[in-house]
Amino acid sequence: MAAREDLVCDCEVIHGDIVDAVKTKMPDDENIYDLSDFFKVLGDSTRMRIIWALDESEMCVCDIAVLLNMTKSAISHQLRALREANLVKFRREGKTVYYSLKDDHVRDIYEIGMEHIKEKYSK
Repeated sequence: MAAREDLVCDCEVIHGDIVDAVKTKMPDDENIYDLSDFFKVLGDSTRMRIIWALDESEMCVCDIAVLLNMTKSAISHQLRALREANLVKFRREGKTVYYSLKDDHVRDIYEIGMEHIKEKYSK
């Protein structure tokens, strides 16, 4: 592993062409803040367990609660945060509310993240 000193850039040269090219592509602050909030929602282990479950199958609140050994109230609270972040959707069937991942983007983000984490353990 590199020493901490090796991680500090010692040059005094500014690569203006690179800085200018990257600056033109920089997302606006609002998008950066929204993306940061998006990842904050995913930064909770309970919500990630719910995302994992919904990646496997559409489920109702009761089933998720039993699966994760939590109360329906606690699961509903977490699902509300996931709904507000546009990560899950729901449908009603009589008195039962079924949840699923919002779209393939959510599935891809979860699955790619999990693949990245598992790489750590396979090396």
